[in-house]
Order: sequence, then C-alpha cells, then structure tokens
Amino acid sequence: MRKSFSVKWIGSKQPRKQRKYIANAPFHIQRDMISGHLSKELRAKYGRRSFPVRKGDVVIVMSGEFKGKKGKVELFNSKNKKVSIEGIQITKKDGSKVSVYFSPSKLLITELILDDKRRSDSIKKQEIIERIGGKK
Repeated sequence: MRKSFSVKWIGSKQPRKQRKYIANAPFHIQRDMISGHLSKELRAKYGRRSFPVRKGDVVIVMSGEFKGKKGKVELFNSKNKKVSIEGIQITKKDGSKVSVYFSPSKLLITELILDDKRRSDSIKKQEIIERIGGKK
C-alpha cells in the first residue's frame, strides 16, 4: 500500500489497509464512500442499494439507543463522517442539550431530496444505463 492515495489500489482483507485507503482519499471520494442504505421502496425505484446522505433527507435510525427514531438530516460532518438528525438530542448533566451524531451506515434513508443538481444527475445516469440494457 502506498503512502499517498491511489485509485489503482484493488483492495485488501486487512482492516488497517482499508482504513488507510479511506483516510488518505481526497474528500470528494470519501464523500461517496459514506452512504446510507435505501428503503425497499427507494431501492426498487432507483435500482441502487445505498446513496450518499445529504442534508434534508429523511432517515430512520436502525441501531443503538435511538433505534426506530425518524427525522431529517440536520447536519453532515464530512471530516468525522457523522450525521446529526433533527429532534434527536441528549441532555447533559448541566442541563444543556446536545445533538447526537450517527454513522451513515446505521441509517435507513426513507425520503431523498432531489433538489441538488449532482444527485438528480446521478439518478438520471442510472436511468440511462437501465434504458441501454443494464438492469431491467
């Protein structure tokens, strides 16, 4: 494994090399690696299993203390690769409320926001691939 990021790297079973690959990747590539699972309806509609999480998406927490809670994505921290959800907070001992951060892999996306040009373009590309002869 090289010290710097390489697109030609095929992969490894070793977790340390997998972590190093993600840590050394540029932010625009890391962004696509951080995705949440799509609900069954969205999976059938778009023909994809996961999608990068964006601000405004409606998600359900799938594991942990807040399992089953639903809300909009309030904040996405790309450096720490964590997501904050509206309405899910914990109370600290001093009485102040703090947002809880979740890993996108623990979230199920139920509604996508398609206002973003990049996101709608990626969905259009998927539709074109299907029309040409990819997935039917």
